[in-house]
Order: sequence, then structure tokens, then C-alpha cells
Amino acid sequence: MSDDKGREQYGVLLYYKYAHIPNLQDLLSFYQSNCSQLSLLGRVRLSSRGVNVTVGGKLSSLESHIESLKAKDSVFEDTDFKLATSHEPLNDRVAKECGFTSLSIRIVEELVTLSSHPLLKSPEISNAGRHLSASEFHSSLQNSAQKTPRDGLLLLDARNLYETRIGKFHAPNIETLDPQVRQYSDLSSWIDENSEKLKGKHVLMYCTGGIRCEMASAYIKSKGAGFENVFQLFGGIQRYLEQFPDGGFFKGKNFVFDHRISVGSSDTDVLGTCLICHCSFDDYSSRCRCTYCRMLVLVCHNCQNEAASYVCELCQKQGKAISSMQLIDNGELKTPLEGADLQNSSSHATVSPQMPKGDDVRPSKKLRILCLHGFRQNASSFKGRTSSLAKKLKKIAEFVFVDAPHELSFIYQTTSAEDVACESSPLPPSPPPPSENCRKKYAWVVAPNFDGSNDISWKVAEGPFDPLQYQQQTDGYDTSLSHLKNVFSQQGPFDGILGFSQGAAMAALISAQQEQLKGEMDFKFVIICSGFALNVKEMERGVIKCPSLHIFGNEHGKDRQIANQASKELASLYNEGCSVIIEHDCGHIIPTRSPYIDEIKGFLGRFL
Repeated sequence: MSDDKGREQYGVLLYYKYAHIPNLQDLLSFYQSNCSQLSLLGRVRLSSRGVNVTVGGKLSSLESHIESLKAKDSVFEDTDFKLATSHEPLNDRVAKECGFTSLSIRIVEELVTLSSHPLLKSPEISNAGRHLSASEFHSSLQNSAQKTPRDGLLLLDARNLYETRIGKFHAPNIETLDPQVRQYSDLSSWIDENSEKLKGKHVLMYCTGGIRCEMASAYIKSKGAGFENVFQLFGGIQRYLEQFPDGGFFKGKNFVFDHRISVGSSDTDVLGTCLICHCSFDDYSSRCRCTYCRMLVLVCHNCQNEAASYVCELCQKQGKAISSMQLIDNGELKTPLEGADLQNSSSHATVSPQMPKGDDVRPSKKLRILCLHGFRQNASSFKGRTSSLAKKLKKIAEFVFVDAPHELSFIYQTTSAEDVACESSPLPPSPPPPSENCRKKYAWVVAPNFDGSNDISWKVAEGPFDPLQYQQQTDGYDTSLSHLKNVFSQQGPFDGILGFSQGAAMAALISAQQEQLKGEMDFKFVIICSGFALNVKEMERGVIKCPSLHIFGNEHGKDRQIANQASKELASLYNEGCSVIIEHDCGHIIPTRSPYIDEIKGFLGRFL
């Protein structure tokens, strides 16, 4: 018998199961023992809500694994185990990148990550779209293809852009939506932005094996009335191609996340094209990636160059080009490459030799964040107070500071706060500082009795500091809004707005009107630090849907300026699904130590 005939057949096994797992540690021990004994390699992800597994090994070992799992727990009895024969990994690089050179078993919060940051509540998986078998899915497309165009039926591809490049469903008379996302965690944002396209339609979703549709369909249905008719291809494209080996309505190849790379039908048509020369090409085995975002790109064998770097179509659309990159040589920054301005290039792809790879790539565009100072502060003082924050975020964010439009008069108190507390002082009243050494102070909103005079001389405060004064400052919003519209026009664009104290109240008020302000003040998120809600009608428009990060002192946080409850009440006005809350114990400041700075970076990372 030859070696080939004597060698046991190799296979790949994919399956997932959403179910309540009461004893996660017990299941972890089972996988560690069983997979090791059977010499299985690949990825196992476990959570209290189920499992997601892709492993490879001898076909008989994979079959034994399935039987052992069913025997261990009846919850796995009706699991859709997708077992396919396959060649063993031929390319060590591909095998390593796909996780098929080792066994990785991890406990995770989510089996698939619907959002890159916990901005979204996980939808109830029990509310997922109705399963359609491969034949039912095919019949739905076939019936529609034989009729006049149907406005009520949509095909929605729940996969990443690089997967859809080489294969997708196509049915006459049916509109297909391709979100063109880099990663699955971007899909929820696309759904939010395109919900009107989905509302009132019959949505047929599909992905590779089905698990991504489970979460995404549940998320769509969670939007309520008008989003009830969501269906998903059970078993995904893999089961469909098994049922329709000629490809049926699926054209091209099915991208898979193991060493096989892709699986095709008997139809040999090539859907993908080379990024450089645009010739037909659909082979990802070379693992070429975008220099900026690291997404896989298709580059044919004739165009591949080990010293070259590539810019994917999504990064091109965002205006990213080789000229905005910086070379790293022995730790020193070099000047950008000359003559590589993408916007002046006639080619769809940008290729340049000797570009940095991996961790050497610097972001081509930082987030620009407009910073609004607090009451009786100014841009300069706020810049100083946030210097530590700016330093720790310098790789991902650029802060822009502006003064508020309402100039305040100089005031001083004749006694210190300690003197007020003890109601006596052995020291004589201190004189006011000289006006020429003091910077002007400003406000975004003022009290109704504010006269607007800009007296350059100092005057004595009417009394000690009133911790509730912010509740009476309700006038002047229109002036501040007009002022900020000019700032956006002259200094924009801005990705987000950061506000502190009264500046946070102003940022909150603007975010409450985000839809109304589109075109004049476009931004993606707000960061509300020690915030409170202004007592104005604009804050009564209902739930605020703008993505938001709320940072404020906890009940023991020693913030003597803005009460913890006031900041909590403001945060409660935002949609829970798109807000993140950080409570700290640092007082009336923006904390920059761990773990707070890590949470801030995590929030901002979603928008890079």
C-alpha cells in the first residue's frame, strides 16, 4: 500500500452552538482534554452562552470529538456539525495565520464580537431571524428571480469585504446589500446607519457558516416595529454549496477561516480581481494585506512584490495614501515617500517599496477632538489641565481647544475656603491680583441676570462658592451654538467633542441635536466629563442616540463641583446601547491613570 493510501484522511470541523452553559470550567476541561488526546488543532471559543469551534485533524479524530461532545451534554445533540474532508495544511504561513499550528482554547465574553467596544448591548439570541434551510433559501431567491423586481425583499451579506470580493449571492430582481466592513464588529454600526433601508423589508441574511447571522439578525430585530421579517441561511454558504454543488445562486468561492482559505463549487468563474492590475484573481494564499488596516487584499502572482505595500479600497476611499506614512529606520522617523500621493494617482492601488509593516505602521489620521472648557476657564487653562490626557492619547487623537464666547468679569474672594469653613481668619483680606497678569475667563452658558459687561478690574465675590450655581446658568446657548458652528466651519472637521463640566453640558446639548445640526456640525461621538444636563427644552427631545463616553466621579469620588447624581442623570438620557460610563474616585478632573485611560482608549479605538 502506498503512503498516500495508507495515510489517514484529514478533515476540518466547524460548528457553533448558542445555549446556556451552566458550568463553563467543566466544559473548558473537557475541550482541553479531548482535543489534546485527539491531536486536534485550531480555535475553540467558549462562553456562558455557547461555543464556537473550528478545528482540524484526522477525520476519525474529528468524528470521535463529535460523539464525545454529544455524549457529554445533550445540549449538543442537534448541533450542526460541518465536517469536511481536506488536504492537510500545505503552507506553514497560512496554517500559522489561521491558527492551525496549535490548539487555542479560550473563554470569551462573546462568541462573535458584534461591536469592537461594548457600545452595544448584546441582543437576545432567542430573537434571531428565522432559519431557512439551503433549499428554502434557494426557493425564495428562485421565486423572486422569476418575477418582476420585488421591492420588499433584500439580500444582506453579513461578511467582511475581503470575503465578498471572491464570492457572493446574486439573484435577478433582488437587491443585495454589501456593507463592505473590514471586520464583523463594524457591522452593527452599518446596520444603525442603514436601518431605513432594512425597515419594512423581508431581509434574507447569509454568512459563511451561520453564526454571524445569528447575532446580526437578532440585532436588526431588536430595533422593533418594521424589522420583524428577518431570515437567515441556516448553516451558511457552506451548507448551501453542499446542497447546490453547481453554486446555485452563489457565484465565486466561499472564504473560510482555516487553512483551506476558500471553498468553491463546480462553477469555475472567478469573481475577484487583482488590486493592482485588475485581472481576474481570487487566491488569498499569499496573505497580502493593506499597509494601513491590515485587511487582506487580492494581489496576483505577477504583481506581488515582497518589498511592496498595498492600500485597500476602503483606505483609498478614506483618502489614505503612502505619502501620509512615515518610515521607521533604527527608531528614527523618516520623511514620507515622495511622489506617492494617492489622490493624484490614476491607479486604484498604491504600491511602494520598503514600507513599514505590522507594528511599525503609524496611523495616517488621528481623531480630531474639539475640547470645550468648563465655567470660568479658557482654552489655554483647559489645555494645561488636559496635557497628561493629550500626551497619553497622542498616537490616536489630536485635541483642539477654543474659548467660549461669553467673557466673564474678574472676581476674587477676600477669604480662603478654609477661612470660610471656620468662619474666622487671623489674616487680613488679600488684595486682588493685577489684571494684566490674568487671562480672561469664559462661559458657554450664563445666569439669566448676566449683564455681559467685560470689566477689566477685579471685584469681590458676593459670597463663597455655590456648588449649585451651575443649575442657574441657562442663558446664552444660542450665542455659543453659533460660535461653535463657526469653529466647525473654520477649524473642522472634527471626529468628536470633549466637554468638561459646563463644557460637558454644552457638548451634551449639541449631541442631543446631532441630527438637526448635520451639515453644520458633523461629529461621530461625544466625551462628557463631569457633566450635567442643562435645564433647557432642547434636552427634552427623548433618548439621545449619539455614541457617548461619560466620565465622572463616583459617590465617593470627591467631586465637589458636580454631584455624582447629576452626571448619572445626564448619562441616563443616552441610549444605553451606545454609551459607556466610567466612574472614578479622582475628584473634579479627567483621570489618566489605569484602568481609566485604557477604557478611554478603548472607546476612541472604535472610531479609528
